[in-house]
Parts: sequence; C-alpha cells; structure tokens
Amino acid sequence: MTSSAAVDVRALYLDTIERVLLNTIYRDASVDSQGREQPYDPAARAEGRVWPTRALTMIGEKRLHHLRRCVEEVLADGIPGDLLEAGVWRGGASIMMRAVLVAHGVTDRRVWVADSFRGLPPPDGERYPLDAGLDLSEIAVLAVPRDVVQANFEALGLFDESVRFVEGWFSETLTTIDADAFALLRLDGDLYESTLQTLEALYPKLSPGGFAIVDDYGAVPACAAAVHAYRERHGVHEPIETIDWTGVYWRKST
Repeated sequence: MTSSAAVDVRALYLDTIERVLLNTIYRDASVDSQGREQPYDPAARAEGRVWPTRALTMIGEKRLHHLRRCVEEVLADGIPGDLLEAGVWRGGASIMMRAVLVAHGVTDRRVWVADSFRGLPPPDGERYPLDAGLDLSEIAVLAVPRDVVQANFEALGLFDESVRFVEGWFSETLTTIDADAFALLRLDGDLYESTLQTLEALYPKLSPGGFAIVDDYGAVPACAAAVHAYRERHGVHEPIETIDWTGVYWRKST
C-alpha cells in the first residue's frame, strides 16, 4: 500500500482534472469544421490540434499543464490579481484555473470567463485587413452557450461566486470588467481583432510578474501580428516564450 506521506494529494487531484478536461480517459472522437466525426487520435489530442466531441478543452496536454504551472507560480510568488480567459469554448482552461485555486485553498481571487458564447464574430476585413478570409463565425462546434459552460464548472464542483462570466463581444465587454488587477491573462480569440482588443483592454491591468498567454500565436498569423502590433505600440519588450506548436507566453517585467 502506498504510504500517505508519498502521495501528493493536491498534484493527484490536478492531474486527474487535466485528464478529465482533455478526456484522455474515455477518448472521445473529434470533429472537423464540417461537423464530421474523426476517430480519437492520441497524438493530435495531446498536441491540441483537434476539436473534441466531448472533452471540455481543445488546447492539448502541454498548454493545459503549462497553464496550471503558471497559476501555481503566481500564487507562490504572491502576484496580485484575478485570472481571466478571453475565448473559453467549453470552459476547460478556465476550469483548470479555478481548480488550481481550489486545490491551493485560495478564496480571494476570481476567475473571469469572457466569451460571446455564440461563437466567433465575422471578420471585419475593412478595419482589420489581416482577418479578411478568416471567417470562423459559421462553425457550429465553436459556439458553446453560457449555460453549457456553467454546467461544466458545476459538474466538477467548481462553480461559485468567484467564477464571473463576461458575456458578449470583446469590444463591448472587456473594458467593463470590475477588476483592479490580473495575475494571468489567457487569450484565445483567434482573430487579430479579438487579440488586439483583449490586450488593449486588459494588459494594462496585468500585474508585474503576471503571465500573458496567447493560444493561437503559432496557428493563426493574424493573431501573432496583433500581439506584435500591441507590443511594439506600447513598448512591451519581455521575450516571447514558446509553449508548444501554437501557444506562447511572456511574463510582465517586475
């Protein structure tokens, strides 16, 4: 029998949450942009290259585990502020952030869950030319209603008053968030427009020592362009670090 002293119950809990969110336990199928099912592919699921039919996140093992480590690091370092994800799909990454707070007994930080909850907006090619031709607005699998996301939190016992939903287009909602500071921002809006709007509204509130994480940097050139445009415009010089084939992050200078 394993000695209780040898078991890190907190790590075991969070490891299990990761497996549940990725559904590497029951190995559900994935779907393509036309809604056609594809068999479970463990490598593609691990790398976050598919849209699962049942799993609560599509970001893959490396990005999900990195997110967990970042939350634990800001807690260990005492970086002030809440946690926010902009573009949440079924809520898996936001649920991971909430699970880390619960596992560490943190009760004074909120998790902000920001999304339209009806998919992506049509690209505004006139204002944001790099988004022209990148129309994801009609892909049904990307539109997940708010009540479904909330139910996913509830199913894991992780929904309470510290989870705050921000519903609507980023251009209309992000500047209204009632938070003085953030310790972590996770951007998953795909488009140039969504990425730039999130940075403009929220990056000034990111605490020194806080993490900025961008999910679509490697997969969507327009997203990467928005990141560089914002950084150059506002003199952000911290090096961009790679998480995996698409995810990147940097830590705000102290």
